[in-house]
Amino acid sequence: MGQRYSRILVVIFLFASFAVGLAVRTAIAQGKAAVAETPNKQLLTDAQVERILLLMDTDKNGKISRQEWMNFMAAEFDRLDKDKSGELDPKELTQSRLQVSTFTSVGK
Repeated sequence: MGQRYSRILVVIFLFASFAVGLAVRTAIAQGKAAVAETPNKQLLTDAQVERILLLMDTDKNGKISRQEWMNFMAAEFDRLDKDKSGELDPKELTQSRLQVSTFTSVGK
């Protein structure tokens, strides 16, 4: 159960990262300054980062390469794609235990 929770945490973190990147790009495109409310606040604790490294850093060098990232995301996609259709449908996403409300609370 611990590894499953860690995988869910990683997926939540990844989606939050993409959302933050999109928000920053949108703000820049509109000519607005994208300033964080609390710039020194970490999104993840050191323990959470360690868990992410344990899951994704397959060569154990303390860093996550692009290939390790892509391999992990492909495995997560395959895990969520219950019917092996190559697409995630609403039912599969609903059953994934990911919660959109969690994305907005990361770092708060």
